[in-house]
Amino acid sequence: MVELNSIEIDIETYSDVDLSKCGVYKYSSSPNFEILLFGFSVDGGEVEVVDVACGEEIPADILAALSDESVIKWAFNAMFERVCLSNYLGEWLEPESWKCSMVWSATLGLPLSLENVGAVLGLEKQKLSEGKELIRYFCVPCKPTKTNGGRTRNLPEHDREKWERFKEYNFRDVEAEMQIQQRLAKFPVLDFVWEEYWQDQEINDRGIGVDMEMVARAIAMDGRSKSELSTAMQELTELENPNSVHQMKQWLSENGMDTDSLDKKAVAELLKTAPEPLGEALALRQQLAKSSVKKYQAMENAVCADSRAHGMFQFYGANRTGRYSGRIIQLQNLPQNHIPDLAQARELVKSGDFDALAMLYEDIPDTLSQLIRTAFVPQDGRKFIVADFSAIEARVLAWIAGERWRIKVFEGGGDIYCASASQMFHVPVEKHGVNGHLRQKGKIAELALGYGGSVGALKSMGALEMGIAEEELQPLVSAWRDSNPSITEFWWAADRAVKECIKKRVPTETHGIRFDYQSGMLFITLFSGRRLAYVKPRIGENRFGGESVTYMGVSGTKKWERLESYGPKFVENIVQAVSRDILCYAMRTLRNCAIVATVHDEIIIEADRRMSLSAVCEQMGRTPPWAKGLLLRADGYECDFYQKD
Repeated sequence: MVELNSIEIDIETYSDVDLSKCGVYKYSSSPNFEILLFGFSVDGGEVEVVDVACGEEIPADILAALSDESVIKWAFNAMFERVCLSNYLGEWLEPESWKCSMVWSATLGLPLSLENVGAVLGLEKQKLSEGKELIRYFCVPCKPTKTNGGRTRNLPEHDREKWERFKEYNFRDVEAEMQIQQRLAKFPVLDFVWEEYWQDQEINDRGIGVDMEMVARAIAMDGRSKSELSTAMQELTELENPNSVHQMKQWLSENGMDTDSLDKKAVAELLKTAPEPLGEALALRQQLAKSSVKKYQAMENAVCADSRAHGMFQFYGANRTGRYSGRIIQLQNLPQNHIPDLAQARELVKSGDFDALAMLYEDIPDTLSQLIRTAFVPQDGRKFIVADFSAIEARVLAWIAGERWRIKVFEGGGDIYCASASQMFHVPVEKHGVNGHLRQKGKIAELALGYGGSVGALKSMGALEMGIAEEELQPLVSAWRDSNPSITEFWWAADRAVKECIKKRVPTETHGIRFDYQSGMLFITLFSGRRLAYVKPRIGENRFGGESVTYMGVSGTKKWERLESYGPKFVENIVQAVSRDILCYAMRTLRNCAIVATVHDEIIIEADRRMSLSAVCEQMGRTPPWAKGLLLRADGYECDFYQKD
């Protein structure tokens, strides 16, 4: 048997489960899941396509290599291939011998889709554009019609010409993936980043337990609540469809209240002055607008036969910093919980006692929304340990910039918001004590101004709603910057270093961070050795006529286009990326604990009842060897269902 070192793999599959809604774990565990085509190349050789759907067999040496840890398996979005093949083979393929060219692309600031990476890199062998149509035809169920004889699925014999094109498409994908690797070869992914990826895959494989009984009851309650609220609203307004923005605006206007918008913020504002019955109608509208049930439905979609949701995390999902992002249920943006007696509210939902819930908690949609977190539960008699870093970004920023007074606050275990307010207003500030009212200003300044934010940033953080007057905003910005001269200096030092690096194409350095220009890329090397990448950087002009840095990247609208940046924004990327590296370092040290999720700066462990919370926090708070002098602190709590402490 010929010895092989690596295989490039791309598969085409069929399932009756919706991949985009349910994720690959549920998709590939359906009894109707099939592998249709298996495209591969051994050690960069000729591409072969095995037509599994038409009875061809995957060669024995390739099958053996799939579970051989000494053979590296490559794929674009390798989680898909690995999980599908695990279910197909009936044996779980561990992640350690798999590498993902999508992750590789992400480490270089490139898009996360094969088609877009191919386009950006200008590959000669690009993904065939008709692929989407072929996938729709062969990979998902079809609607039964008279013309197709009432069938619910298209097979190769239903359109031989299309099937041959589909095989060509699979062949081309393998070629495109190999070309991406050749193109990126001079920027290899660091070994420790692959180790982080494998751990991420283990966490996705492990999944997180979901209380499905509670989820089903919550969905039913939400349905009943919505229909009761709609009926009440219809009776009150006599509108045909009180959910219609147009009809509602007209009704309000006829009753003496004009408004341009009915979004959440606008309605909250109107409620302050609305006379009855307008106030009641607006309050009902706010309740109806709660989309809490969507998260419960996402859970119902994603949960597998083991009552666990798998595949919730995208490694390097935020490719500017390398942070994780959420998938499917999106644990990253769950509503907060403020109900004091969560356990009681949760029990009422679980037992389906709608009337008691309505009596004790007037707003049912809001209550269900606050209970979303609590649907995540440990299994088999275990407990959750939830631990997170205290003010991680503020600590990292102060440490890199060398802002001494802040570092002292952290050394003394002080409250950074009080200390910041004290520094800004030159008076002592204590939480719930002397000048306590200033803490809120300290907090909002901290959250809004650390990365060059100004009056606009304060406003978008809700400064005006908190009762800070418009004329106080600019003095607040100036006071914060004056109190933090080292941080302000770090912003502009980073700005200078980036610009000099791009203009002169020479390496520059500031505050222990290195900037390099290589092959049309700007690289920023962090303390861990990991690099941030910016594609095709240029010096341009910003909207104020000043000099700015632009680069190619994926924008907020998911388009590949030129984005603008400047010193403070680069500092934000650096601080968030360093914070991410610290989290990953902590996750590596806690690898033998069963981590089931990571959300922002938080780790959730499904722990044996005997595991010590303080030991987890102590371990998590250890400073990585590359961050000498940085003071970290991790706090945590134990719970029998997920919640915000």
